[in-house]
Amino acid sequence: MTEAAALRAFETRSVEMRRFWTVTIQAPSEDIPRIMEHVTSVTPLTQGPYDNNAYVTATGTERYRPLAGAAAGAESAVRERPGVVEISFEMAPDPGMLEQVVETVFQVHSYQEPVIKVQESLVSRSKGLDDSDNPHRWWNTTGDWKKSDA
Repeated sequence: MTEAAALRAFETRSVEMRRFWTVTIQAPSEDIPRIMEHVTSVTPLTQGPYDNNAYVTATGTERYRPLAGAAAGAESAVRERPGVVEISFEMAPDPGMLEQVVETVFQVHSYQEPVIKVQESLVSRSKGLDDSDNPHRWWNTTGDWKKSDA
């Protein structure tokens, strides 16, 4: 990316857009709890007053063909594996922390060749303004996903 095209942090009245790295991992859906348990032992994935922040896509189908050197051995047919998702999260652009996260994912992922992507991105962070009366906020709605710990 050229300097002219580089993403630049900026802010509005309510939001700061900060530079982060977005990490995306492809994995079977059943791997995600284990991967995230280990990732969050390295970095808490904090966003404001929340931690363990990540996004998991709906399941899709992965396509691949094992070649010589693959743990399954070489095959002539292309395999299709259903139930694969992508999970993504943001982290501060810290090379040492990224190395720890990547190594952690590699160690607990079920694949011989885990897919781990890292991209620079601008990510929003609220300035924490009082918007307790905003009718669009989840705490002012009756969404059925709202649960309490009581």
